[in-house]
Amino acid sequence: MRLGIGIGSPGGSPAPPSDSFSAPAPTRTSRPPHIAPLRRLPYLAVEQTQQPPPRRDDHHISRRRRPLAKSQPFSHPIQGRARNLEPAMAVPPPPPPPPPGCGRFPPVHYYDASARPRRTVAADLDGTLLASSSAFPYYFLVALEAGSYLRALALLLAAPLLLLLYTAFSEAAAIALLVLITFAGLRVRDVEAVARGVLPRHYAAGVRADTWAVFRGCAARRVVVTASPAVMVGEFVREFLGAEVAGTELETCAGGARFTGRIKAVLVGERKREVVERLFAGGDMPDVGLGDRESDHDFMAICKEAYMVPADRRAPRAAADSLLSHAIFHDGRLVRRPEPAQALFALAYLPLGFLLALFRVFFNLMIPARLVRHTYRLTGIRLAVRGAPPPAPRPGAPGSLLVCNHRTALDPIIISVALGRPVTCVTYSVSRLSTAVSPIRAVALTRDRRADAARMAALLAEGDVVVCPEGTTCREPALLRFSALFAELTDRVVPVALEARQGTYYGSTARGWKWLDPYFFYMNPRPGYEVTFLPPLRPEETCGAGGRSAVDVANHVQRLIAKELGFECTALTRKDKYMKLAGNDGTVRKAKAGGRDDDDAAKKVA
Repeated sequence: MRLGIGIGSPGGSPAPPSDSFSAPAPTRTSRPPHIAPLRRLPYLAVEQTQQPPPRRDDHHISRRRRPLAKSQPFSHPIQGRARNLEPAMAVPPPPPPPPPGCGRFPPVHYYDASARPRRTVAADLDGTLLASSSAFPYYFLVALEAGSYLRALALLLAAPLLLLLYTAFSEAAAIALLVLITFAGLRVRDVEAVARGVLPRHYAAGVRADTWAVFRGCAARRVVVTASPAVMVGEFVREFLGAEVAGTELETCAGGARFTGRIKAVLVGERKREVVERLFAGGDMPDVGLGDRESDHDFMAICKEAYMVPADRRAPRAAADSLLSHAIFHDGRLVRRPEPAQALFALAYLPLGFLLALFRVFFNLMIPARLVRHTYRLTGIRLAVRGAPPPAPRPGAPGSLLVCNHRTALDPIIISVALGRPVTCVTYSVSRLSTAVSPIRAVALTRDRRADAARMAALLAEGDVVVCPEGTTCREPALLRFSALFAELTDRVVPVALEARQGTYYGSTARGWKWLDPYFFYMNPRPGYEVTFLPPLRPEETCGAGGRSAVDVANHVQRLIAKELGFECTALTRKDKYMKLAGNDGTVRKAKAGGRDDDDAAKKVA
C-alpha cells in the first residue's frame, strides 16, 4: 500500500489512507517512545511495509543508528521505505557565481528589470556597452581617414608601447599618448566628418545585447561616461544610443580649427565620478551604473545600484534594428573594423594592391569587350551574370535603357563587360580627363527634360544606354529614391540588379580623392560583382504605352530591383547622403579635371 503525504505545516495530520489499506494505522499509544511523531514530507510518498517490532533488551532502547549507503533508500521505522516523487513546484537554480573582477559589484546578468522601475543610467562605453574593451580601432580610423596613411602607420607601430603603458603604468598615460599620435595637427572639421560618417557603423556593430537592454530600459535619462574623446564618440552616442556623452576633452589651437594633441583631463577614475555628480547635480544619482573595469568603480559607487560587465569579446551583439538609428550612409575606405591584425594587413597590402589594380586595369583595357568577362576570371575578379541580357541593337531595333542601382563608380563598366559589348553611360557631370581615359562613352545631361529626351532618343538609336537613377552610391542593402527622369525618356526599360563584393577596401567615397575609387575596388584581393538582368518592363508598366506616371514607373523599377537583391526601399536622396557624410548637398559647382562627383561614370577606367 502507498500513502500520499501532503504538504502542510509540521505536526499536521497525515492524509487519510486509501480503501485498500486493511491494516489499522498505528496510534499514539502504540508508538514507541523513542520514535518521533510522523511529519508531513513535501516531496516524498511512503510505501507501507510490515516492520518487525523493535527489539528491547531489559527495557533498554538502543539509539545507535547505522549510516545509510548512498544507494540505500531512506527507511522510516514506522512508515517504511520512501520513494522520490516529481517536485510539486519548480525550484529555481542558484545564480552562477560572479566572474573574476566582479567582487565589489554584481555582474550584469544579476540585473532584474522587473524588480523595480529604473529611469536613469550612467555607463562606460568600451567594454561595457561595446563588447570590445579596446578603443584602438577607432583611433586608427581617425588617424587614417582624417589624417594620412603615414599617421595610421605611426599609430600602428606605437601599439606595443601603448599596451605596455596601459598595463604597467596607467590608463591615463596610455590614452594621453594615443591622443597625441592620433589628433596632433588634425583639422577639427575633418575629425568631425569621420566621427559622423565613418565611426558610427563600426561602433554600432559592436554593441552588446545584454548591456544595451539594461541601458535602453532606463528611458528617462541615459549618460555615457567614457575616457575616449567626446569628439569621437558623441555622434554615435547621441544618434544610436539616445544618450548624453561625457568624454575626454581635447585642446585646440588656431582659433579652434586644429587639435594640439594635448588633453585637458583624461576622464578616468575619480574624474568620472565628478562628471556624474555634476550632471546629476540635483542630488538624485543615477538609478543604474554600468562599468567593466576598476577605473569605473568611482562613479558606479554613487549610483543606486551598479553592475559589472564581465569581459567577453564573443558576447551576443545587439540587432541593428534594436538601436535607435541605422547606418545607411557611411564613409571610409576600410570594410572591416581595423583590429591590429586587420590594420596591419590593410597597410602592408596597400602597395601590392595598388600594383595589382594597375595590372587589372590596363591588362583588360587591351582585351576586346566580348572577352573581358573571361580575362576578369584570370586576374582574380569574380563576375557572375544571371538572367537574360537584352538583345543587341540592330537596324530597326534600337537599344535598351538599362536602369541599375548604384554600388560603385564601375557599375556601367561592369554591365558593359557582362553584355560583351560597349554601352553609353549618361550622367549629370563629366570631366575632360575622365572622358579621355574612360573605356566607355559618357554623355552629360543638361537637366532640360526636352533636350535630354531628344539626346536619349538619339543615343538609344545607336545602342544600349546605362543610367543610375539613385544619383549616388549606397553601400548598405538599401536603395535610395529613384529619379523619375529616365521613365519619361523611353519605354524600352530593362532593370538591372547589381551587387559588389569588397572585402578590404571600399570602391566609393564621399570625401577624399574620388578619382581613386575604381582603383580601390580593384585593389581588393578578390573583388566581385553580381549582375542580374531582369525582364524588360511590359508596355502597360511604362509611361508611353501604359499611361503611368513617371514617378510610378520609377518606384516600380526600384521595387523590382530591391526584391531581387533583398534590399530595402527608402526615400533617401543624394542630398541626404552628402549632408550626412560631407556636410554639403553634393552639388558639383563646376566640372573640373578629376572632378569630385561620384555620378561621373566616365571617370571609370576599366
